[in-house]
Amino acid sequence: MLDLREIEAFLAVADELHFGRAAERLQISQPRTSQIVKLLERRIGAPLFVRSSRQVDLTPLGEQLRADIEPAYHQLHEGIDKAKHAARGIDGTLRVGFLGAAANELTPQIFSTFRKRHPDCEISMIETHFADPIGPLRRGEVDVLFTRLPVEEPDLVVGPIVVREPRVLAVPAGHPFSRRSEVSLEDLARDTVFAVASPAPGYWWDFHVPPTTPSGRPIKRGPAVATFQELLALIAAGQGISPVAASVPRYYGRPEITFIPLPDAPHTEVALVWRAQGETARITALAQTTAYVVERNGGPIGVPSEHA
Repeated sequence: MLDLREIEAFLAVADELHFGRAAERLQISQPRTSQIVKLLERRIGAPLFVRSSRQVDLTPLGEQLRADIEPAYHQLHEGIDKAKHAARGIDGTLRVGFLGAAANELTPQIFSTFRKRHPDCEISMIETHFADPIGPLRRGEVDVLFTRLPVEEPDLVVGPIVVREPRVLAVPAGHPFSRRSEVSLEDLARDTVFAVASPAPGYWWDFHVPPTTPSGRPIKRGPAVATFQELLALIAAGQGISPVAASVPRYYGRPEITFIPLPDAPHTEVALVWRAQGETARITALAQTTAYVVERNGGPIGVPSEHA
């Protein structure tokens, strides 16, 4: 049976491809790191690394071993962290990510109720961007996330839906559409929308800014954007148009942009999301509080279009 120290040393060297840097990461000496890896290689019966005076590389067997044990190693640590958090209870800091301003419609009530229930738990707010809407959650930069759906990831849990709202079309002031009382998704084929900078999931951006109209007409995509402010700046500069949530004019209204109702676009929703393997007592408490506030309000907040 493999020793945990052997696994940690092997994965550190596999990541760094350098025994010195791996030793610094493990906070042990370089000779000790090399000794542990050699013990593992003897236990397995074959080299895991090709060593030279200039570089260290994984052997094919080393590559296979890394692929086989790394997910289990991370899952083990997540389980230990989860147990630690559960043992500590609700006290501490909960890092809450949020995408854009739509969560503002209900999060003040959620956080106010949460603080009354758990006064010793501090909430830290961290903004995320639509170029990487779920990356910060996966990387552990936030514990839980208020974000726009859809989220179709097997390792993530979609919790209570907080906001459900219609959409509007953002166009430059003076655009031909700006004189209309409403537009349709078919109208998007008459102008340029925007791509999104990776690594946002393709299905996520396709929902918010579709690549084709309902009848199948292609919609031209222009420059890639990484943040919402970039999107608005390009629209204001006349570089394209974009569907956005109905709450956007309230928080981001500017004279260079006109917002027109887009009634045939599916509503957009904001939900609480967290890692399936990373749920802690704090996350559970926030999810329960969120569900309570949503139910008390009669369901997700519906944000009407200001032009409706």
